[in-house]
Formats: sequence, structure tokens, C-alpha cells
Amino acid sequence: MKKILFSFQLISQLAFAQENNTSNQKNMELGAFSISLKVKDIKKSVEFYKKLGFTYKAGNIDQNWIVLKNGSTVIGLFQGFIEENTLTFNPGWDQSASEVNPFTDVREIQKKLKEKGMKVDREANETTKGPEYIVLTDPDGNSILIDQHR
Repeated sequence: MKKILFSFQLISQLAFAQENNTSNQKNMELGAFSISLKVKDIKKSVEFYKKLGFTYKAGNIDQNWIVLKNGSTVIGLFQGFIEENTLTFNPGWDQSASEVNPFTDVREIQKKLKEKGMKVDREANETTKGPEYIVLTDPDGNSILIDQHR
């Protein structure tokens, strides 16, 4: 296990070093990142994550959804809302759910992804403005939600 963790740490450091070397390239800004977890018993899950140091950020446990935060790490717990664990990005927000300006609208992100030949499973309506979302799936079947709230 120590070898695996060391290898991951080394690869992460190399990736961040590479990122710094390519700073002249414009990255696609996806917004704040969180992971949305499908849970069986939201009360048990909240109790578990609170023991790990997560605190309430948003949501309503009586409606079976809650967002917890530990430092800059954000997780959403959803009972009966999502079919699978999902990587979530929120354009226009930072990790504290504070507005970021300017930001890349989800419709522009969708356009760039399609120009790169990527399949979007659920497309945003490009004739509207404001809140909208897209969904895509990575090569391993993981769902990615890009969910713009403003």
C-alpha cells in the first residue's frame, strides 16, 4: 500500500509540474469540483462523514440530500436522487460556492467538448441563458455532471 501511495504522490507531483510548464495553454474552466455520492441511508452516511471532519454546507437531510465540506473538499450525499456516484463541476462557483466572474458558461463548455469530438449524453439548451447542465460519461463509465446554477 505504501508503494501505491508513493507512486500516486510521485505521479501527482509530475502532473502538477507539467501543468505549470503548460501555463500558456488555455484550460477549460469547469468551476468548483465535488463528488456526488449515491447513498443507501443518508443519516448513517452523514454520521460517518462528520466523523471524518466534514461539516454541513447546504441541503436538507429530510429531503434526502446534503452537501458536506472538509477544507476545500466538497461531497454531496444523495439518497434516491442519482443512479450512480458522479463527478460534479459547477461553472461560476469556487469551492466555497461563491460566485466567480467571469466564468465559462456550460453552453460554451458543451460547444468546446463537441468540437473536440466528445459525446455529451445530456445536452444543454443552447438557446437559453442561466442555470443549465450537461452530462457526459468518461471511458470507464463514470458520470460527469457539469451543473451551472446561475
